[in-house]
Amino acid sequence: MKGGYESMVWIRDKDGKEYACYLDDIKGKIKTKEELTDEERAKCLDVSQIVGTERW
Repeated sequence: MKGGYESMVWIRDKDGKEYACYLDDIKGKIKTKEELTDEERAKCLDVSQIVGTERW
């Protein structure tokens, strides 16, 4: 079961854009969005879409 804030990880793409993902959805040690599989990418949220800005 997915929890709250503490069960999430924040990752960045090569341009520095941030994404929020549940730790359970990410397999292995992930450093950038480009390292995610297509399935893992589909489960992550673009942080700028959540808060309305690229940096919060």
